[in-house]
Amino acid sequence: MSTPTHRVADRFTSGFDAEIVRAWIADDPDEQTATALTAILAEAESGDAAALADLEDRFAGPLAFGTAGLRGEIAAGPNRMNRSVVIRAVAGLSAFLAETVGSGFRVVIGCDARYKSADFARDTAAVVTAAGGVAIQLPEQLPTPLTAFALTHLSADAAVMVTASHNPPADNGYKVYLGERPLLAIEPDPTAARAGAGAQIVPPADALIAEKIAAVDSVASVPRAETGWEHLDDSIVAAYLDSVTDLGVRSSADLRIVLTSLHGVGAGVAEAALDLTGFADVHPVSSQQAPDPDFPTVSFPNPEEAGALDESYALAREIDADLIIANDPDADRFSAAIPDASAGSGYRQLSGDEVGLLLGEDIASRLAGQGDPRTEGRADDPSDEAGPVFANSIVSSRGLAAAVAAHGFAAVQTLTGFKWISRVPGLVFGYEEALGYCVDPTVVRDKDGISAAVTFAALASRLKAEGSSIESELDRIRTRDGYFATAPLSFRLDDVSLIAAAMAKLRENPPTALAGSPVAEVHDLSTGYDGLPPTDGILLLSESNSRVIVRPSGTEPKLKCYLEVVGAPQLAALGPALTQRLSTISAELKAYFGL
Repeated sequence: MSTPTHRVADRFTSGFDAEIVRAWIADDPDEQTATALTAILAEAESGDAAALADLEDRFAGPLAFGTAGLRGEIAAGPNRMNRSVVIRAVAGLSAFLAETVGSGFRVVIGCDARYKSADFARDTAAVVTAAGGVAIQLPEQLPTPLTAFALTHLSADAAVMVTASHNPPADNGYKVYLGERPLLAIEPDPTAARAGAGAQIVPPADALIAEKIAAVDSVASVPRAETGWEHLDDSIVAAYLDSVTDLGVRSSADLRIVLTSLHGVGAGVAEAALDLTGFADVHPVSSQQAPDPDFPTVSFPNPEEAGALDESYALAREIDADLIIANDPDADRFSAAIPDASAGSGYRQLSGDEVGLLLGEDIASRLAGQGDPRTEGRADDPSDEAGPVFANSIVSSRGLAAAVAAHGFAAVQTLTGFKWISRVPGLVFGYEEALGYCVDPTVVRDKDGISAAVTFAALASRLKAEGSSIESELDRIRTRDGYFATAPLSFRLDDVSLIAAAMAKLRENPPTALAGSPVAEVHDLSTGYDGLPPTDGILLLSESNSRVIVRPSGTEPKLKCYLEVVGAPQLAALGPALTQRLSTISAELKAYFGL
């Protein structure tokens, strides 16, 4: 039912200022978005209620700049991703760097293949150059790990990566990393500053940059250079590939691999990395290898989503592959699938926690035996005073801690996100259950789906050479440490008020049992937990050691639940029983939330 015209007009006079929209249009450097917004304004002023609602959402406030940088739908208006928003953000970042580092600050700039990515990257270079900085632009359409690598490799002060990672096609985003100099200027603890150098921003940097962004009056007031920034060539890719080969992991047996980039930008670098480490039998999923911002063969370009690997399964069955490797569109995440005759597809996708456990065990065993080249020279790194440390996010499995403890190493939990995981002092490996793994933190202080994939392929080939397998290795670890079974549960809710309501319900009246076991502990993570900073989440722990953590997603309109049940170090019939317990808890949560 449409809203009468006079009521729409009343809303313009009483609660919405059309002049603000006109001012934005006049200041917009992008003719495409300015024209689109002009048309929407005209529709709203003529009485179109849907157009007015659209305007109100676009102008509800500025797109929030925080520890995830910026991310949102590509469209006109301050609450969307567009050139106006990006130029303001770069002006704020440049002002922050000029204040903390001084003139001549150095910024690395990378971008993926999404719509507007190249435009946003060029605007970034133009603003940084005009602000007195040195802009260093990577070749277009390279993975996010290459930008994080270049920041450290070139000793730059900051890096910007234009990407929305695995978000839907309509989105884009803007990630910010900081180098050592600006962190030393704002961080009272020099060791913490050095440990965080090269990682994504966290407080207080996000707030300091946001203050500078808010002080930008208009796009017209921001100087933009026409030329003058540096353009890196493919030698930066060669340097990154050298770092992957320096990990010392190589093929030990013939391994037939299916590789997909899900229409992203990782294909060329991933294929080269595998080739350089001895994996010659690699078969790309041809329909998904070329970058395509529409992601035509998948509903969501995320290896976690149902159906994302269907084309990989088809090719793997055809060629009898030993391993499937999937990267998300910006290749900072990695997923693996292994042969499984009991699965309908013939292959079983490993969970993020299973891959994290396998990689952690592999790296810990090599470090314990001094078989990892990264142990050389680590004493020279001031951030490594704690010695080799493993880390995962609080929502990831507790199995990693048990595994590395068997080799005499410590593991710590962090808040969700690699901006926290990658800055742990002394880190040698970190992961989060959402398919993110950091296997070489001194080189790439972020999740890296390419070096992780190569490391995992090397593990799979070694096990094959030994007459074992990935599944057998999981059984061996679980027999030693106990069985930590996990499962995700997500609710995608376009009405974000439902997410807030669900979190409020949890705080006021949490569940009293999980799969028949009484809830023994309830922790509101917003007040801090186990030495971690506050974050929006609730942790439930039952008497049987089952754990549930519920939190809003930081990048998508989702309520996310992380389930874990634990069994003793006995494998006989334990897997199905734990799987059933996970299913029971999942059903209980669905009924509890009514979603």
